[in-house]
Amino acid sequence: MRFAIVLAPEAIEDFRALKASVRSTLRDALETHLRYEPAKTSRSRIKRLRGLARPQCRLRVGDVRVFYDVSAETIEVLAIVPKSEAAKWLEQFGSPE
Repeated sequence: MRFAIVLAPEAIEDFRALKASVRSTLRDALETHLRYEPAKTSRSRIKRLRGLARPQCRLRVGDVRVFYDVSAETIEVLAIVPKSEAAKWLEQFGSPE
C-alpha cells in the first residue's frame, strides 16, 4: 500500500531551513522508508516512540530526526529537527499517552 506523505506547516519550515544536500537526502529517505512501510521499525532508522500518543514514530536520517504519525493512508510529518534538539522538541511538543 502506498502512503501519502503530508508535511505539517512547521515541518515545511524546518525542511526549507536545511541545506540543499540535506534536503535531497531527506527527500530520498522519506520516499524510501515512509512511502510503503512507515511503521516497520528497524534497529537504526525507524523507532516507535513509547509513552507518547503523538508523535508516534521517529525516522533517523544522518543528523536529522523526523517525527511523524501514521494513519490509515497518510503519514503526517510533524517536525524535522537536528539530533541535538530532538529531546527538547519531544519535551515541548510530544503528547504523553
